[in-house]
Amino acid sequence: MMGVFIASDHAGVGAKKILLQHLQKWGHKPIDLGPGTEERIDYPLKAQELISQMTVDPNCCGILICGTGIGMSMAANRYRGIRAALCTTAEQAKMAKGHNDSNVLCLGARVTSEEEIVEIVKAWIETPFEGGRHTHRLSLFTNLGSEP
Repeated sequence: MMGVFIASDHAGVGAKKILLQHLQKWGHKPIDLGPGTEERIDYPLKAQELISQMTVDPNCCGILICGTGIGMSMAANRYRGIRAALCTTAEQAKMAKGHNDSNVLCLGARVTSEEEIVEIVKAWIETPFEGGRHTHRLSLFTNLGSEP
């Protein structure tokens, strides 16, 4: 069982509700950070809230959903230690987790069907980090941006 924080903006509320059901069905513990309605909300604030929760519980992962997934991924990747991956296919999700140890999955509810979103999340959740040669590459992430 894995704890999964999940948040969206107004565009992702419907997809989030569907994913909450699937995550529970698959035996995970989803933690819904909202919103509960489709009333307009700024996605950077939801990304910040999710990242704050992950800081408290680093054994959890996160899922962020907005209209395209682009804004959420840009906002989430501003935080140290976050490896947010915008995935539009299950294969991308497998690679994001297996090679890049992605700890946040970003999705676009307006550009990806609900069926595809479920497949992407299932692939991402079930894929383990491969380690090996990928571990060294991940260590390089730590220093990115600290020097020109």
